[in-house]
Amino acid sequence: MDKTTPSEAALALAKQVLAIEANAILGLAARLGQDFLDALALLLNCKGRVVVSGIGKSGHVARKIASTMASTGTPAYFVHPAEASHGDLGMITRDDVLIALSYSGENEELLTIVPLIKRQGARLIAITGNAASSLAREADVHLDAHVEKEACPLNLAPTASTTAALALGDAIAVALLDAKGFGAEDFARSHPGGALGRRLLTHVSDVMRRGDNIPCIAQSASFTDAVREMSKKRMGMTALTDAAGRVTGIFTDGDLRRALERVGDIKAAPIADIMTRNPCTIGADKLAVEAVELMESRKMNQILVVDRDDRLIGALNMHDLFRAKVI
Repeated sequence: MDKTTPSEAALALAKQVLAIEANAILGLAARLGQDFLDALALLLNCKGRVVVSGIGKSGHVARKIASTMASTGTPAYFVHPAEASHGDLGMITRDDVLIALSYSGENEELLTIVPLIKRQGARLIAITGNAASSLAREADVHLDAHVEKEACPLNLAPTASTTAALALGDAIAVALLDAKGFGAEDFARSHPGGALGRRLLTHVSDVMRRGDNIPCIAQSASFTDAVREMSKKRMGMTALTDAAGRVTGIFTDGDLRRALERVGDIKAAPIADIMTRNPCTIGADKLAVEAVELMESRKMNQILVVDRDDRLIGALNMHDLFRAKVI
């Protein structure tokens, strides 16, 4: 068989890898206990920042853990242990907590900086696969990330062990998130450039049309005035207001079609007789995504924005929300 052609054996091996790594994580879950709670207490009471460090594959995992913590409400950053020995140690203060990752627990670069960090008062959480290791003994709290075997057929390449360490880091980050009451809006503030940020940080006031861009006529206006305003503002509707600027109705393309079906000489009909009274409105302080949900539930393409006294202050339609990438 051509060596470049995948075989059933390769598929079986891939499934075995996933099974081994899944079992490694399940093994961690069974061992979580007081040490995990002690680690959370250290991190929750940390007055500085969380510093995560590791080298090699553990370094890659450490970077991801630091990134996850930082995006979920726990200020954290990664420090390379070798760089720490050459000046970056100055980034760590006595108010910080160091999370050090080394599966063997005997990494020379980490063991070089640990005494210096502890001497200045910082606390240490070690994540290793060996509770009897030097790093575990130096730690204020040790989290056991031992796995029965690596997923590598040679039992050499860090695979199940790095997956377990990564999952343990996620467990810490999520437990901290929950303990701090970190919510969706907090997450959005950490991710303002993403879709979630746009959905949770964009308000109606940010996307609505204002001033002369709002299609609006007096409730005493004529049908011709309404059509002219709709054509000019290109929103497929116009608002109708009283002398105080309060919304009394809306006239839409749909109202126009329905009026043509039931009214003979529509040009002679007062607009107040064919408009939709008491239209659905929304406040400017509401989230834009709430406007989307309201419009979709009512099967509307436009919505008027009013203040607390029902005075017209804005308008928006689905195209405005598409342009703002809220939808």
